[in-house]
Amino acid sequence: MKSPLNPSTQFSAQRSSRLIYPSRRRFLMASAAALSGVMLSNCRQNLSSVDSSDSAESSANNASGSSDTLHVYTWSGYTDDEMINAFTEKTGIDVVVDLYDSNETMLARMQAGGGDAYSVIYPSEYMVQEMIELNMLTEIDHDRLSNYGDIFFDQWQDPAYDPGNAHSIPFSWGTTGLLYNKAQLSDPVQDWQYLWEHQDELSNRMTLLDDMRETIGAVLKSLGYSINSTDPEALEEAYQRLRDLTPAIANFQSFGFEDQILGGDLLMVMSYSSDAIPVTLENEDLDYIVPESGASLWTDTIVIPKTAPNVDAAYEWINFLLDSEVAKTSVENLYFATPIKPAYDQLSDELKQNEDLFPPESVLAQCEGLAPVDDATELYERYWTQLTSA
Repeated sequence: MKSPLNPSTQFSAQRSSRLIYPSRRRFLMASAAALSGVMLSNCRQNLSSVDSSDSAESSANNASGSSDTLHVYTWSGYTDDEMINAFTEKTGIDVVVDLYDSNETMLARMQAGGGDAYSVIYPSEYMVQEMIELNMLTEIDHDRLSNYGDIFFDQWQDPAYDPGNAHSIPFSWGTTGLLYNKAQLSDPVQDWQYLWEHQDELSNRMTLLDDMRETIGAVLKSLGYSINSTDPEALEEAYQRLRDLTPAIANFQSFGFEDQILGGDLLMVMSYSSDAIPVTLENEDLDYIVPESGASLWTDTIVIPKTAPNVDAAYEWINFLLDSEVAKTSVENLYFATPIKPAYDQLSDELKQNEDLFPPESVLAQCEGLAPVDDATELYERYWTQLTSA
């Protein structure tokens, strides 16, 4: 193991000054050669809508469980070369990163045995619950986390999805809402209802997330239901309402919309806050809102699967990311909110006061975290298949 360096100092010194940073939900199309080294997720020109399952399979097939290599399975935009280089300099551990586009993709790969390479995974809160029920996660030994303690805001000290953070460590959070061009729309955008009320104006110039739970959940909120409703009548009503909108939707798209909305081809996109914020900073005509009737309030976490081949390296990685300077720089680079109080305290006033990044309590009160819907999953999937295959 190499002599420890100050990871936060190195990470901050190498931080990119580019305005547009990698998306939380985008894929990175990597060649086989790239997979043999460190994947870069901060090069916008390398991003693609191509599924990353091939790269994940390549990594899994070549896993060795070596003590000097850590395999990470995560969303795009949650690592970059500066972060990885700083970690390797500090620990001597090389990092190989593979990417997935949805919690469901990740779960399917893990259940099929294709994820045995990975010692660290980044599931969202509802998926943590599912993976706990499936007995897929290692119980976290908090004594091995040097930075663990009262570092999290209260809502992440004992979260409902994982009491006591017994199986997961909170990493990031944000909202889901609407990114739109206020200069080209006739009326102010305040709620999801705008999509239906201005369907003709938005026709073929709006996109919704290619995410079953997020998109159906948004329609449920627009109708006054919980984002996690399992009521068959509520789900049918949401399905019918979304079907009415489908002819006007240009695409179900979770990533890659930036150039289209900056260029004026799209007027409205459903987006995660971490994707929307850097776009609003590039063009003052673009705004992001959390609809008044409410939306998703997501948390992404770090877990160690029971099949992890390198648990020691996983704890090194988690300790590194819990460093307040590293967490602070991640916020500055990637525009997701941090649950770590010391990191938040070090942010500039400009970032703290950015209500897209850190919404006021009045907005958060209208939001819900996604939760497992158990037996209703089959109904969600059936409706989603009918909508997206039409």
